[in-house]
Amino acid sequence: MTNASYVERPRWSCALGGALAAVGNLPQTVPILHCGPGCAGNFAWTNNGASALNVTGPCLGLNVPATNLQENEVVFGGLERLKEEILNCFEIMEGSIYFVLTGCLPEVIGDDVESLVLELNSPKRPVLFSSVPGFNGDSYKGYEEALKTIFLGLAAKKTSKNSSLVNVLGVPPAMDPFWRGNLEGIESLLSLLGLKSNLFFGPRADLELIKKSGSAAKNIVVSPLYGLEAAELALALYGLDYVQAPLPIGAAASERFLRIVGQALKIPSTKVEAAISEASRIHYLYLEPIIDLYNDMELQRHALVVGDVNYALALSDFLIEDLGWASELVAVVNDLTESQKEAVLDFRKRLGGPYSPEKLIFENRAEAIRQEAFKIWKSDEGKKYRNDRKPIFVAGSSLERTLAAQLGAAHLSLTFPVTNRAVLTTGYTGYLGGLRLTEDLVDACVSGR
Repeated sequence: MTNASYVERPRWSCALGGALAAVGNLPQTVPILHCGPGCAGNFAWTNNGASALNVTGPCLGLNVPATNLQENEVVFGGLERLKEEILNCFEIMEGSIYFVLTGCLPEVIGDDVESLVLELNSPKRPVLFSSVPGFNGDSYKGYEEALKTIFLGLAAKKTSKNSSLVNVLGVPPAMDPFWRGNLEGIESLLSLLGLKSNLFFGPRADLELIKKSGSAAKNIVVSPLYGLEAAELALALYGLDYVQAPLPIGAAASERFLRIVGQALKIPSTKVEAAISEASRIHYLYLEPIIDLYNDMELQRHALVVGDVNYALALSDFLIEDLGWASELVAVVNDLTESQKEAVLDFRKRLGGPYSPEKLIFENRAEAIRQEAFKIWKSDEGKKYRNDRKPIFVAGSSLERTLAAQLGAAHLSLTFPVTNRAVLTTGYTGYLGGLRLTEDLVDACVSGR
């Protein structure tokens, strides 16, 4: 782990959990877990429930078909049990795709799942397979592997390019508690440029469009890291290039996003700037009624941001650029290699906002983050003058509630895990998402009045 050999208060699950969250939200798809007993039930609360209480779904939570391997399968192999489960799913689970995900046990005992899937796969009942054992990575790795399987197994091999279609990558279901709303916010932004979005996951995803993903004009990766492996695979398979952009939270980031995408797709700058101008006009008309209150109540804050590589940087930019807050400390909680950290810093330098947080650290241990925070916000007790870096706001996960209380700060759960908010449609991307986030942050500041 980062600066340590242990995990304190995990902020992700294993690769199987991340893949299941993705596949379970792929339209008309039945995930089938080939793993030991208990995995699906554990994911229901530790993975899905920690994503703003979204515990279950048609084939999520406790509704997931699973082989639940026992001692007999560990000794003699689990392929017969998996075959039985797949055939039973054909009979009783209605789906257009059946998607097998393997956990730790079958990988350890060496089950040849790929051969079985090839045997049962047919045009009438497509069966896909991803190897996502927990020991092979975290939830983000599982999301990546599911995306790669989609490009390999679903996308048409030979298609002509559709100049108005783009694939949106980099928003992992569940690991982004606001993923549904965030995907829709990105879709809304892209529509300003006349583009059709292929979202892959969620209520607005379209299976037929997913099958045409290889013919898209571009893959748009809204992340420094997530979705990059899938984008590289699509480049190799279909000659489908990609462009990276930060998660567009709020007005300033939305403007950058539209210009990045417009330039990558060679959309005339006049069209891009006209779209930005009109969207900005409407945005600030909505924002105007709260400006006097914001100034009179002195709602600017010194902020601590804790989140993954998508949210930590995007939220920091939003707080600085859109709200005028001081982003004093930003903690990126992913468990990253040194080369990945360099990639994140390079992404920040190339594509982030014009202002940087005062301090950016790579750390996932709650206690270590607390110690860094108290270096900045020392106690005022017994001092003649108050710390000039107050009042404080903590924008992080539910795990930061205790730290916020210790700092005497307001707090809002915005990053995984979120266990104290129920989220269905809320998202923070785009112009409308920035307004919604402004509402939520101001609410958190004034709710005690």
